[in-house]
Amino acid sequence: MATTSRDIRETLLSCDAEFRRLAAEHSRYEAQLEEIRKQTYLNSEDLLQELQLKKMKLRVKDLMEQLVVRFMSEPTYH
Repeated sequence: MATTSRDIRETLLSCDAEFRRLAAEHSRYEAQLEEIRKQTYLNSEDLLQELQLKKMKLRVKDLMEQLVVRFMSEPTYH
């Protein structure tokens, strides 16, 4: 049984397709943000894209957290 938040996330990664999809999406956004951060100069379009990526990454993280909470509230978890 998963006991820590990390254990729960690992369990969900292995058995929940939606959680895996969201985790992959979150990683993709992070990689795109890293590419933007590597640039020496950011124009207004880059700054806007960075802001949008941060918002999308946060939205995905919130959805992942909802799945964690739902998993923890399941009777089979207790």
